[in-house]
Amino acid sequence: MSTAIEEIKEVSQETTNKWVYLFEEGDGLNKSLLGGKGAGLCEMTRAGLPVPPGLIVTTEACNAFFENDKSFPDGMWDQVKEGLQKIEEKVGKKFGDPQNPLLVSVRSGAAFSMPGMMDTVLNLGLNEQTVQGLAAQTGDLRFALDAYRRFASLFGEIVMGVAHEKFERVMDRFKAQTSGGRDTDLKPKHLRDIIAAEKQIIVAEQHAIPEDPYEQLRVAVAAVFNSWMGRRAIDYRRVNRIPDSLGTAVNVQAMVFGNMGKDSGTGVAFTRNPSTGKKELYGEYLLNAQGEDVVAGIRTPNPISQLKKELPKVYEEFASIAGLLEQHYRDMQDCEFTIERGKLWMLQTRTGKRSGAAAVRVAV
Repeated sequence: MSTAIEEIKEVSQETTNKWVYLFEEGDGLNKSLLGGKGAGLCEMTRAGLPVPPGLIVTTEACNAFFENDKSFPDGMWDQVKEGLQKIEEKVGKKFGDPQNPLLVSVRSGAAFSMPGMMDTVLNLGLNEQTVQGLAAQTGDLRFALDAYRRFASLFGEIVMGVAHEKFERVMDRFKAQTSGGRDTDLKPKHLRDIIAAEKQIIVAEQHAIPEDPYEQLRVAVAAVFNSWMGRRAIDYRRVNRIPDSLGTAVNVQAMVFGNMGKDSGTGVAFTRNPSTGKKELYGEYLLNAQGEDVVAGIRTPNPISQLKKELPKVYEEFASIAGLLEQHYRDMQDCEFTIERGKLWMLQTRTGKRSGAAAVRVAV
């Protein structure tokens, strides 16, 4: 993956292509154009399920990027900005607005997952001004600063290639200063100091996070494209005889927050037990957490069955949606979700991997 921020230009092409699709526009069956994640989001959106609005930059745009010496194809960036305006209208927030900011996640999305592809960047759009707007918007300064420190470390690591351990050491140092030694014990003062330390780490690596949210987005989209031609991704494709010409899509989606208190959370779950094929929800979740916390091992997740006790209405809605998705796709699904202040949002669905015994039972 290219880690340097290169100048990202647009180059002219003779044809006027559609490079960007809103979730409600995309054909959920067209994984080759929209990628696996994007196709699933389109399908769930069109089925009327609760999905935060978003857009997909197509795999064709990725291929054009490499054909044109790592330049965005003509018209692509304008289409991204037009798509963002539609998302702004849906959520009643504005990207880059200091008073009422829209934040987005940026995720890679090839037709199927593979090692070496860029991980998710959350809370994109935050800077020194919009973090104050987020605090005013939510009435929670600690939450806003926590979102900003997460964004700074994710952008530094994933987009700019700074080693994860450097950010982890900063977190450990400040957590040791608190009474409980946990992420949740960090106060606004600690979080401000962490953000400043993270920025210093990035500057020491000859980089800087752009303050302009649109520039943050341009750089992040280019980084997703570049990860397609990273060494790990290329090696995986060679071994598995996958052509480079497939390309990766980019998903840009309005943020929903699982770290807004005890009625918020994030989780992953299968619509069936992947070991046995038994028709029961199987997965885990964390309350007051964002997506990466579940797999990062910072806290121990709870089994999905416990959600029935902690947030029973959310559990029932998720169980109902899981059943609908399995019926729709006629296969076991692997789902990702976030709960924001008691409201369930679906972030991904895909065919779940299962054992041989489970595959037989699911088929039956």
